[in-house]
Amino acid sequence: MDKRTLNVGILVYDDVEVLDFAGPFQVFTTAQRVARPDKPFETFTVGVDNAVQARGGLPIVPSYTLGREPHIDVLIVPGGVVTDELGKSAVIDWIAARASSARLTASVCTGAFLLAKAGVLDGKTATTHWEDIDDFRKSFPGIPIDAEARWVDEGRIVTSAGISAGIDMSLHLVERLAGEALALRTARQMDYRWQREP
Repeated sequence: MDKRTLNVGILVYDDVEVLDFAGPFQVFTTAQRVARPDKPFETFTVGVDNAVQARGGLPIVPSYTLGREPHIDVLIVPGGVVTDELGKSAVIDWIAARASSARLTASVCTGAFLLAKAGVLDGKTATTHWEDIDDFRKSFPGIPIDAEARWVDEGRIVTSAGISAGIDMSLHLVERLAGEALALRTARQMDYRWQREP
């Protein structure tokens, strides 16, 4: 269990899935709140642009933009419509660089495509949203995919299936980083029935 404050940086971009970024944000900020006076996490968003629009039209003003953020200990790459982001070398290079220095890197849903493109999943098993499994296998045939898992923990790299699975994975990360008791208190505070088995 780590006693220092860990910076949790969550990438946001146009057409990011709302719960893919907001679910982990809720988990880590709730963990921070219920842990007081301890401060296990400092959570912030990092935007591809100064303002982005999530899927469904939700406007987001990120805390920081790429390259202007504090050091990231825990990098979260959410999913959504990632087609444009896959073609942006600045985004892929940023993910690769931040993942190399982060203690943990995690993806939700199609965020796994971005991790794969950045080379972060090389030599790892991953998962993603059930609807995107076939596309992932075609796009990244060298990366084994677990189609049944809600999340796959490969040590420094953790990937999750779609949307609500990202909340379960985030609670799992809280447990790994700050202990089971805090993860259970966080789930209770959120009134969330945590599926603890991947």
